[in-house]
Amino acid sequence: MSHSLEGRWQPVYAELDGEEAPKMMLDRMEIELTGGEYAVRFGGVTADQGTYTLDAEGHLTLAGMIGPNAGKTIPSIYKFTGDTLSICYGLDGTRPRKFATQGGEQLYLVNYMRKVASSE
Repeated sequence: MSHSLEGRWQPVYAELDGEEAPKMMLDRMEIELTGGEYAVRFGGVTADQGTYTLDAEGHLTLAGMIGPNAGKTIPSIYKFTGDTLSICYGLDGTRPRKFATQGGEQLYLVNYMRKVASSE
């Protein structure tokens, strides 16, 4: 299994400042990372897109271009655990130090599973 960020990812768990996101919302959401660009979709409609970069330390940085994060830089950290990709986003512009959130930190932690190309 290649541990590449490239591809389409389905969130299976998310928390923002210690509060778990509703599963119903996650089921309608996906993120696609391809060739240095990202797109977040809700129900198949692109809601947020921009570019991303990776550095040697394993840091992921998103730069929003269209949508609610337009003009924002979101420093993040990521890791793979088996087939699960975990990303912790620093929504306030500060890179997270750990894969956990609590109130007031402006951290968004998401666990994703890779989406398999469907033959619809």
